[in-house]
Amino acid sequence: MTVTWEELGWEQVATGVGRRRLPGWDCTAGLVVGTGAALLVDAGSSLEEGTRLRAEAQRLAGRRVTHLALTHPHFDHVFGAAAFAGAEVFAAVGAESVLAGERAELHADAVRNGLDEAAATEAVDTLVRPRRLVCGEWTLDMGGGRQVLLANVGPGHTAHDLAVLVPGSPAVVFCGDLVEESGEPQAGPDAVSSHWPAALDRLLGLGGEDALYVPGHGAVVDAAFVRAQRDALAARFGVSL
Repeated sequence: MTVTWEELGWEQVATGVGRRRLPGWDCTAGLVVGTGAALLVDAGSSLEEGTRLRAEAQRLAGRRVTHLALTHPHFDHVFGAAAFAGAEVFAAVGAESVLAGERAELHADAVRNGLDEAAATEAVDTLVRPRRLVCGEWTLDMGGGRQVLLANVGPGHTAHDLAVLVPGSPAVVFCGDLVEESGEPQAGPDAVSSHWPAALDRLLGLGGEDALYVPGHGAVVDAAFVRAQRDALAARFGVSL
């Protein structure tokens, strides 16, 4: 039986493109559907959440998730990745080192932010290391004439920020936590604040003025919002534009 995006709690932002605001940390997961593939953007904050996302994505796409793009190596975006067995996993180059070598820090950050310790331990024990590492740009052929561009636009929110551009009318850009709408952008110890405004310029260059920009947390925004956030970050960190 056909199911709509809204029935499963997703927001359709363009044809074959949707996103879901997840409970807890208001983290966004995205889905891009082609005739021969399905791409999930970010995997949620636990294996349980990842499993729910996988089931919902499969119902919406009519096939299993074939590709998974991780926008950056923070627990609320990557801890569900092990639920996507068989998917080709992409991340910005360098993210694999964080996921392989900083598991104790990821676990501690998750628990400190309120994730159940058992769920954090389960996620860290099964954490997926991405095999496809994006240095510049990587084009995915989704079938039916749909191509998706994965772009390493960081550093900024972290040293390893990956954006996903879905061309179309409108184009859709999944920004990860380079852009946040539901609160002030979070700059943790792994942020590269001096480069963050330039990363947002790269996002704007990818999508253009008419694109829809999907933040890592919060509602979908436009180019004017991204530009204003770039200016605010530049002022906050003392970066000249």
